[in-house]
Amino acid sequence: MRSRLLWRRSATAAGTYSSVLLGILGTIVAARSLGHFDFGLFAIVVAATGFFQTLLDLTVEEAVIKYGFRYQETEDWGRLRRLFGRALAFKAAGGLLAGLALLGLAPAAETLFGSDRLTVPLLVAAPLPLLQSPETLAGAVLYLRGRYDVRSYFLAVSMAVRLLALALGAHFGVTEAVLALVLAQVLATGAISAAGLAGFRRFPQAPAESLERDRREIRRFVLQSSGATGILSLRTALAPLLLGVSTNPSEVASFRAAQAPQQGFAALSAPARMVLLTEHTRDWERGERASVFDGIRRFSLAAAALSVVVVVPAMWLMPDLIRIVLKPDFLGATDAARVILPAAAIQFVLGWTKPFPVSIGKPQLRVVAHGLETAVLLPLVVVLGRAWGATGAAVGVLASTIVFALVWAVLYARVRRAEETGAAAAPVVATEAVTQ
Repeated sequence: MRSRLLWRRSATAAGTYSSVLLGILGTIVAARSLGHFDFGLFAIVVAATGFFQTLLDLTVEEAVIKYGFRYQETEDWGRLRRLFGRALAFKAAGGLLAGLALLGLAPAAETLFGSDRLTVPLLVAAPLPLLQSPETLAGAVLYLRGRYDVRSYFLAVSMAVRLLALALGAHFGVTEAVLALVLAQVLATGAISAAGLAGFRRFPQAPAESLERDRREIRRFVLQSSGATGILSLRTALAPLLLGVSTNPSEVASFRAAQAPQQGFAALSAPARMVLLTEHTRDWERGERASVFDGIRRFSLAAAALSVVVVVPAMWLMPDLIRIVLKPDFLGATDAARVILPAAAIQFVLGWTKPFPVSIGKPQLRVVAHGLETAVLLPLVVVLGRAWGATGAAVGVLASTIVFALVWAVLYARVRRAEETGAAAAPVVATEAVTQ
C-alpha cells in the first residue's frame, strides 16, 4: 500500500512538472514568435480571458471535492450525483457569462489599451471560458477517485496540445495564436471529460437525491470559494490589464516575462498541492486533524529549504536566463524579475494555503487573505507601474505577497488554536457526561 502511494505521488510529480514545462515552453514559443510588442497584446488577451473566467465562473469544483469526499464517507451516492449535476449547470452558466463579457470588452479594447489590434483576438477568445468549464469538474472526479496522478497526466496532455497550437498559430500573428488556443482547448477538454465521465460511472448507481439537507451549507461554501477565486483573479489577471491601461503593451510584455519565477515556483509546488488537496480533505473528514497540520509543517520546511538554494543563484543569473530563454529585447524585464523572485519564493512556501481552506471547509480564509493582498497589489500596480513600468508593478507584487504571508500567519495560528482547544475540551465533556 505504501509503495503504491509513493508511486502515485511520484507519477503526479512527473505529470505535473511535464505540464508546467510544456506550459513554459508554450509561453517561450509565443514570445519568440510574436516579438516583444505583439506578445504584450497576446498577454492582454490571455489576462482578460482568465480574469472574466475566474470572476464570473462559480468555483463549484472545490465544493464538489469537499462534499464529494463527505458523501463518499457516508456512502450517500444519490446526493453525490445531484451535486455533480448542479455543479455542471453552474459551470456552464459561468463560462457563458465570461464569454459574453469578452464580447463586450472587445469593442472597447482600443480605447482601454491603445491598440486597434486587440478587438478581433478578444472576439476569437470569447468561447474559451465555456469550452474550459467542464475541465475542472472532470478533474474533481479524478480527485474523488484518489487519482490525482491521472489528473496530472491530463494537465500534461492539455499543455502539450497548447504548445503545439502556439507553435503553429503564433507564427502567423496574435489572432491566429488565440484561435489555436481555442482549438487546443476543445481537444483538451474532450480528453479529460471522457476520463472524468468514466470515473464518475464507477461510483455506485443510485437515483439522484435532493441536497436540501446541505443546501445552505453548500451554497455558503460555493459563494465564499467563488469570492476567493474572484479576488484571486483580480490579483493575477487584472494586474497586467491595469498595467496595460496605465502604460503600454510593451511594459505588459516585460511584466509577464518577469513573472516567470512565479510560474517556476508554482510548478514546483503543484504536485504537492494536488496531493494535499486530496489526502488532507479525506483526513479532515475522517477526523484525523493532526496529520493535516503535520503535512503542512513538512511542506513548509521543505519549500523554505529549497527556496534558499534556488533564489540566490537565480537572482545573479537572471539577465543570462532572460537572454537565453527569451530574446535580448526582453532584457528590460531583468529588474522586475529580480524583484518578483523573492515574492515567488514566499508564495512557494505558502503553497499549502490554496488547498488548506478547502480541506477544512473554510474558504472564507482565502477571501480574507487574498482580499487584503489584492487591496495592496492593485493600487501599487497602477501608481508604481505608471512611474517605473514593469519594475514598479513588480514592487507591488512583492509588497502584497508580504502582506499575504503575514495575514496567513495569523489565520493559521487561529485555526490551529481552535482545533487544539476543541480537542482538549472533548475529553472534559466526555468525563462530565460519565460522572453525571
